[in-house]
Amino acid sequence: MTLRPRLLLLIPHLGGGGAERVIALLAANLSPEKYDLHLGVVAHAQRKQTLDLPPHVKVHLAENRRVRYAAPNLLHLTWRVRPQVIVSGMAHLNLLVLLLQPLMPRRTRIIVRQNATFSRALATGSVPLWTRLLYRTQYPRAERILCQSPEMADDLSQSIPVKPDNLVVLPNPIDDAKIEQKISHGTSRWHGPGPHILSVGRLSHEKGIDALLRAISELREAFPTMDVTILGDGPQDSALQSFSRALGLDDVVTFAGHVSDPVAYYRGASLLVVSSRHEAMPNAMLEAAAGGLPVVATPASPAIVRLLQNDPGAWLAADASAQALAAALHNALGKLQPGERFIHSWIEPFRLKHAISAYESLLDSVVR
Repeated sequence: MTLRPRLLLLIPHLGGGGAERVIALLAANLSPEKYDLHLGVVAHAQRKQTLDLPPHVKVHLAENRRVRYAAPNLLHLTWRVRPQVIVSGMAHLNLLVLLLQPLMPRRTRIIVRQNATFSRALATGSVPLWTRLLYRTQYPRAERILCQSPEMADDLSQSIPVKPDNLVVLPNPIDDAKIEQKISHGTSRWHGPGPHILSVGRLSHEKGIDALLRAISELREAFPTMDVTILGDGPQDSALQSFSRALGLDDVVTFAGHVSDPVAYYRGASLLVVSSRHEAMPNAMLEAAAGGLPVVATPASPAIVRLLQNDPGAWLAADASAQALAAALHNALGKLQPGERFIHSWIEPFRLKHAISAYESLLDSVVR
């Protein structure tokens, strides 16, 4: 009998954003006949939640407050599980895993998933010098580096000396069947005539929620019955709520906080808005497109532009400013019928069946 390759999938914590959901979807849907599946949650103490995973996935929870303190527990986990392959799903965790590789069991192969466009992150000044040096020294040691789009791969190859064969473009898996089922059988969270605008994302500078609030303020006169729900939490939560009040948007904008299942808000929503200043491949956009929602987005990455520019159910802002976002929203809301939905043909590679197949082909090539 041939032993199944043992895979250890790592995420920083539970209940996070798109990167965490991608790894959780992989754990739940990779073939248990082909792989012995383990999921490691490195900073479980940060957010106490549970994962809805099948029983064949062995979950390991580490009580670390932050990823930076997780090295001893992470090493202990790798020696206990002894995986043939580790898949790490977020940049700061990727660097820690690669730094620890010499202390792990021999022949442990490491696959890292890049979840941001590297040059955009550098341009914002959010990546300190020592982290840039770690990227340049550690990323080339990975067995494979997974990027979410060809544009991300090209960008990374120009910034870090990695072998072209080690860069792989794989689509984010989207559980399209589950999304469609929840929309079909769910109830609307919205009230009033609308239009109803949905935003999903971390409340941080790069997500551009402040620009969205300015845009909404500009649109109030044209759409007096409009309402906006913003799902997510983050470091700018209090500041953004104060800014919304200062703009007089208390009766328009609702900050709903972190929501584990944004799909519950799709039914009845007029559109999803992506207001980011820079972005890689936002899962919120992919999931909304799988549910047929119209999408209004800033040109936050070349990949977003490529996917949306010829899509009849999408509207691209000229740039990430509040004025450009307001113009794109005005254009979309002026054309959309209540409850109108679209088939976004570009979503096909991201559907769960196709994406999981692509990931399994990669894993098979690594463990062969």
